[in-house]
Amino acid sequence: MTYNELKKILKKNGCRLVREGANHEMWFSPKTNKQFTVGRHKTQEVPTGTLKSIMKSAGIE
Repeated sequence: MTYNELKKILKKNGCRLVREGANHEMWFSPKTNKQFTVGRHKTQEVPTGTLKSIMKSAGIE
């Protein structure tokens, strides 16, 4: 899964972009009430561990 695909999934699940940094974006999940970072690497594949961590923070199974 690429970072662009991941961001589409986050948006569909109610997550929203809080702010943008140089290399990462800060997102917020209303399900878990947590903020988490997502890389700004667009077409690169998301490493497996990173993907699992983001999905867990977002409350997506």
